[in-house]
Amino acid sequence: MLSLRTLTRTVPRTFSRSIATSSRSAILRPISNLPKTSFIQPSLKQAIRPSQAAFSTCKAFRQAEGDAELAAKLEDELKHEKSSGLEDLESSVQNIQYVLQNNSWEVKDVPGEQEVVLTKKFNDEEIRLTFTVADLQNLSEHEDLDALDELDYQGHQPVNQGGAGGFAQHPEDSVSPADRGEQDLEPSFPARVNVTIEKSGKGALLIQTVAQDGLFQVEEVSYFSKPDLAHAATAEKDWARQSLYAGPPFENLDEDLQTYLERYLEERGINAELANMIPDYIQVKEQKEYVRWLENVRNFVAA
Repeated sequence: MLSLRTLTRTVPRTFSRSIATSSRSAILRPISNLPKTSFIQPSLKQAIRPSQAAFSTCKAFRQAEGDAELAAKLEDELKHEKSSGLEDLESSVQNIQYVLQNNSWEVKDVPGEQEVVLTKKFNDEEIRLTFTVADLQNLSEHEDLDALDELDYQGHQPVNQGGAGGFAQHPEDSVSPADRGEQDLEPSFPARVNVTIEKSGKGALLIQTVAQDGLFQVEEVSYFSKPDLAHAATAEKDWARQSLYAGPPFENLDEDLQTYLERYLEERGINAELANMIPDYIQVKEQKEYVRWLENVRNFVAA
């Protein structure tokens, strides 16, 4: 879930900065004020004299005045994030550990990279889920504040607002206030999740979804005879994929067909439990990457 600490940090902060400006002396004087001999009558001796170096060639570095202050601020921010950052996300860490320990997902999470990949086998299928930290970083200030303002409203949504397996129901399936439970649900941010299901020699499906508030909202289901087009790891593959028919929007499909496709995903572990875990994982990874970024910038400035 989207923690208050994370929201606060993602909202741009306003700083008052005072910039000391030095007085500027005239760089160029009018030619009329210069001695005429300096331009019109140079001596032969001056003309053939070798030019002298205007500065020393020895390496002398002087740290700018603001460097020390910036390094100190980075160090202060780093200590704060290390001491309290992950503590604020302890419930998210526990949820991630629980889901991964009780399922067969393998995680590819490279430090310094934004994308996370989950993989598993199901019968003769290779299932791959990808999501990115950028979904949290790209939240605008307006969206963050809206999320905070709507905490109370979102917290009283129907508990059974999702269908079987954590897929969004249609508007007509909403329940009456009398059927609402007592459980309060914190709103999470929308995390885009691409699911690919590949069978050897038979191509692959690409299911584009959004995970939010414990639900997977399926947007599109596409089939590719060449599995590498479903992954589209290069610009060339992505261009080739865009030229193919991707299928209709999921919401335009027959409702029974939508239900069967959602059950198809649920049987492969793409369910409410996973939909809750992915936003948590993004928050925890973003926090780790932020700490790593602070360390790198501090080390560079202080070097």
